[in-house]
Amino acid sequence: MAEVRKILVVEDEKKIAEVIKAYLEREDYLVTTTASGAEALTLADSGNYDLIVLDLMLPDLSGEEVCAELRRRSDVPIIMVTARTAEDEKVHGLNIGADDYLTKPFSPRELVARIKSILRRTHSDTEFLAEKIDFDGERLVIDVARHEVRFDGEPVALTPHEFKLLLTLARHPGRVYSRYELINKVQGYDYEGYERTIDAHVKNLRQKIEADPKNPHYVLTVFGVGYKFAT
Repeated sequence: MAEVRKILVVEDEKKIAEVIKAYLEREDYLVTTTASGAEALTLADSGNYDLIVLDLMLPDLSGEEVCAELRRRSDVPIIMVTARTAEDEKVHGLNIGADDYLTKPFSPRELVARIKSILRRTHSDTEFLAEKIDFDGERLVIDVARHEVRFDGEPVALTPHEFKLLLTLARHPGRVYSRYELINKVQGYDYEGYERTIDAHVKNLRQKIEADPKNPHYVLTVFGVGYKFAT
């Protein structure tokens, strides 16, 4: 029997929360809903969720605060739901740790499709063979089998997208990837976002694995093209 995936929906508009819950339960997900950012943090600590759907406009804490705190505690995938349409707002959400976003009003079927896509990538082990990759005398270690990364001997908490981005680049040092290629590899071919998503993930990744994120040693920018891992 397939493992039941648990999803936390953080949404203060009752009708929207009910519709999301109904659509997800139809797909056999186990769904918990809350309208409170503070309660979401408590639930996330104890519920072992596979994914969180997070509205930005909450009555107590802001969605940004909740996302940032969740990211400090966990690498659980987060899909932000927002009524804000400005591109900079969406990029900000990605910068603080969200894996994807949807703009209201949205189709519940599209949300379900996004969730399925993220969970397929998060829980699929078919692409990752048992191996360990290390650089600079094991200063940076990527343990593929354990889905773990260590820098200077300390564990690094990466989101699923950050881990896949790092692994994609690190497996082929010196190979230049365009932003479009990286979106396809990290977000999936069904992703309908925009290329700046990758810039946000790269920024977050550098903060975690670079001694000096502003002068990166591992993940390098190839101006006008995309990114590569240092040889």
